Amino acid sequence: MLYSLALLAFAGTIEASLGGNLNYRSPSHNHPSLGISVPKVHKRHAGNAAVDAASLNFTHGVASGDPYANSVIIWTRCAPMFDDVASNDTVEGNVPLYNPVPIYDTDEQRPVSTAPVCLNYKVTSDKALKKVVDHGTVYTSSDVDYTVKVEAQGLKAYTQYYYQFNVCGSDKSSIVGRTKTAPAKNDIVTKIGLAVYSCSNFPFGFFNAYGNPVRKDSVDYVLHLGDYIYEYMNGDYGFGQSINRIPLPDRTIFTLYDYRKRHATYRTDADLVLSHATFPWIPIWDDHEVADNTYRDASSELNNTEASFIQDGGVAVDQRKMNAVRAYFEWMPIRQVEMDDNLRIWRSFSLGTLLDLVMLDTRQYDRSITDLYWNTDYVHAISNDAGRSMMGSRQENWFATQLINSKKRNATWRVIGSQTVFSRVNESVAYGNVNPLDYDAWDGYQASRNRTLSTLYNNNIGNNIVISGDSHANWASDLVWLDETPYDPTTGKGAIGAEFAGTAVSSPSPYGQNISLALSNQASAALIAANRELQWSELYYRGYFELQISHDKVDANYFGMPTIINRNPNEISLANFTVLNGANAIARNPVPGGGVVEHGALKGGKSILTNITMNTQTGKYFISMENEEDI
Repeated sequence: MLYSLALLAFAGTIEASLGGNLNYRSPSHNHPSLGISVPKVHKRHAGNAAVDAASLNFTHGVASGDPYANSVIIWTRCAPMFDDVASNDTVEGNVPLYNPVPIYDTDEQRPVSTAPVCLNYKVTSDKALKKVVDHGTVYTSSDVDYTVKVEAQGLKAYTQYYYQFNVCGSDKSSIVGRTKTAPAKNDIVTKIGLAVYSCSNFPFGFFNAYGNPVRKDSVDYVLHLGDYIYEYMNGDYGFGQSINRIPLPDRTIFTLYDYRKRHATYRTDADLVLSHATFPWIPIWDDHEVADNTYRDASSELNNTEASFIQDGGVAVDQRKMNAVRAYFEWMPIRQVEMDDNLRIWRSFSLGTLLDLVMLDTRQYDRSITDLYWNTDYVHAISNDAGRSMMGSRQENWFATQLINSKKRNATWRVIGSQTVFSRVNESVAYGNVNPLDYDAWDGYQASRNRTLSTLYNNNIGNNIVISGDSHANWASDLVWLDETPYDPTTGKGAIGAEFAGTAVSSPSPYGQNISLALSNQASAALIAANRELQWSELYYRGYFELQISHDKVDANYFGMPTIINRNPNEISLANFTVLNGANAIARNPVPGGGVVEHGALKGGKSILTNITMNTQTGKYFISMENEEDI
């Protein structure tokens, strides 16, 4: 009898610890049916001991993200195999749309686990892992691709911590991760550093940009604006053979297995692993986490038509999106935001009195039809239609409320994460005069953009910093309501903030993968001339930028990678800009960026190519002369 009671107690412990893995959970404590049936998973494993440590591997390091003042998400993957679980559970059945967690399935054709994987975790205030502040036991299984996501709790605000997972009853451990909580909403914080990334494409080159802020230890948090993965087979958009970076599975991805495996492939990049293990991430998706040029109902190459369904192997748009979203939630260290809205990833963070960070979803959530390449004339014609929205009315209203409330609480800055470029950019130099704008960006949703600008101007909300990705190019602009408010491009008077848009981690230049430095500068000069608010354009380099934010100013520092055809710690400082508190425009002295940039075109200034390069590992400078930036 006592033995039976002990077994029951042990079984209850396992079931509770399965529930402690957030990747099993529903987004709502009040709606548990939206998650995995943990009792069913436990029943399948019942009577079997946890998987032996000797057969387990921590396959993809550790990660942390979505920091709050008293908690942070920590993540790992511990599997009895390196590959991912070949499952596509969301194909059919009574499943919540865009369910972020898998549903139990009894298909014996799939390699489902028959025993749980048991992990202990601890969070400490010291690198030696002695001063434990939180700890626990958690289980995982094939149902969630052997991933583990835990909320480390009871932490102090704006404090650095270390964490590690280990297999229960053994000395097999993960690498040690470092993370940091957010400041409390009313904390007075003097400075916060952010590294900003977008568009990391595995076959085009190494993700060196991710590792450089780690080696410099220059930021507090990492923001990723999307295109964390790409959906293409090798050769469709990037050839990875010569550098041994073929994206797996080597096909255009559609199924849950496909998306899981693609995430797993990207997470083998050493600098991506390093960044995840060192900084807490606050990511958002763009389009390629699902497919190219997605919107609410379709994407550029998959539409809800019979012909498209047949051509793409019997995969529907919503099914593909479910698979992509489920894999994303399993693999990324993020929180599930809302109770009954499983596609919602848009969210905000208050980082002390210094800033409010608003991360938008301008791609997947409720976006009106976009430019799908064959309908550009049509989208151009309706680009100012009042009924079109970049993010849907619900998110738009939430966004406006966030901006207004941020001003009311006297946050010094508002940092707004947008996937696509917010400002108008006349690109007739590339597109011609018939359709001169990028109608897949905010230029295709002008009424939606105008509603945002109306909120800012009519409520006198200043100190706005928009950050954007997607374009694979560097841009620095004043944030302006053109043709509606007076604006002086010489002084910046009339602007309501600034926009800093970043190039890709590895995806190629929009003006040609093999564009030369000289030709890219010519194109940048034409763009500067054609756009009053655009202060700097740079089209050649892959890289990232950092925001160093204090109450007095925001510094935007841009870095380019000399080459990404191999792993290296080198970077070139491309340009530096400042926005002063209350100025609402990029600072001029009398020209932005101090009048000189390393590359690109600067309004009123000049570009001086030096190739002065910093080795972020040693801190030493040298002159780099790379023949190839990417492949």
